[in-house]
Amino acid sequence: MSCRRPEPAPRPHARGYTETWISQRPGLRPRTVDLYTWLLNKHITPYLGAAQLGKLSTAMIRQWRADLLGNGVSVSMAAKAYRLLRAVLMTAAEEDRIIPRNPCRIRGAGDEHPEERPVLTVAQVFELADRVGRRPVGNVRKLKNGAYRLRFQRHGEMCTHPEVFAGRGDAERALWAMGMAGRADSTQDRRFRALVLLATFASLRWGEVSALRRSDLDLEAATVRVRAAFVERSTGELVLGPPKSKAGRRVVGIPQAIIPALREHLNTYVGNEPGALLFPGAKGGPLRRSGFNTRTRWVDVVRDVGMPGLHFHDLRHTGNMLAAETGAGLKDLMARMGHDNVRAAMIYQHAVRGADKAITDAIDRHIGRADDEDDEGSAGVLAPVS
Repeated sequence: MSCRRPEPAPRPHARGYTETWISQRPGLRPRTVDLYTWLLNKHITPYLGAAQLGKLSTAMIRQWRADLLGNGVSVSMAAKAYRLLRAVLMTAAEEDRIIPRNPCRIRGAGDEHPEERPVLTVAQVFELADRVGRRPVGNVRKLKNGAYRLRFQRHGEMCTHPEVFAGRGDAERALWAMGMAGRADSTQDRRFRALVLLATFASLRWGEVSALRRSDLDLEAATVRVRAAFVERSTGELVLGPPKSKAGRRVVGIPQAIIPALREHLNTYVGNEPGALLFPGAKGGPLRRSGFNTRTRWVDVVRDVGMPGLHFHDLRHTGNMLAAETGAGLKDLMARMGHDNVRAAMIYQHAVRGADKAITDAIDRHIGRADDEDDEGSAGVLAPVS
């Protein structure tokens, strides 16, 4: 009678183990799951997916990262992929004991170096808020020969543009340029003016501001309550959930200078029920970022006001910088911005009303000074923030 040793369990491969690792991580936000899955399929599996975990070495990881960068992947994206792989292999080494140690030991590979983002002046914020609703009056018609004819309104009368355009996009861009230059009449839709002002001066993220309800805005107390946020999955699904961090649930003061714009917005564009969305989409549902960009022609607007490439999130950066310039303490600033911190999560979770009022008042004074300077003819300029 012979005894045979049981066959050793096969060592898992990088792809399968990482897929399981992602599915078993509790508390990951939907967009984080989407990002990790995309990084795995795009940047990890094509290079390392078939390799057994035990065969991965630091030299292989170093070559993998070099190949990513050599194929045009940005340093920032390569860092994200590296950090994901490092976390997965840390679990394999320290919890599952599949490998003796983590081979991700490349100094600086997980560091990102994001580009500096612009900070707007107060005058630029108000100019942007006023411009996002402007629309030139006109229309584009396709001719029998495939070209496009542009008609526009000027001083209340419809006129035909002398040029014939090869594409519809060319004609639409010409109409836009005429409207911005005052050579064609424009209409003014102010439904997005309050959104820009509130997102900036209350330091709100897109998901937070798009999830606000009428009941979240208290104009008498001059506060806005952040208690939820929309997240858009890679599939296009919108998911309503908690804010990005534990500290995201907060009450933020609103500068008095934008209260009239918010009151006008409530009276004109928002339903009377407490649960009505503060900034609804075209059909009354949640406002998607893509829909906002299209309806406001965001790319054209920010270029026309001298801020090409400006992201909506840069408005939050601007609000954060204005708050920081008030001289408020770090904890009060973090509470206002909804930033989380491992050591002080409970402190940042609840905004300190008195301190936040001081920050809000200081921002109001900043806006007031900018208004005075604007009356004297000064122009705002972009300033980089590190």
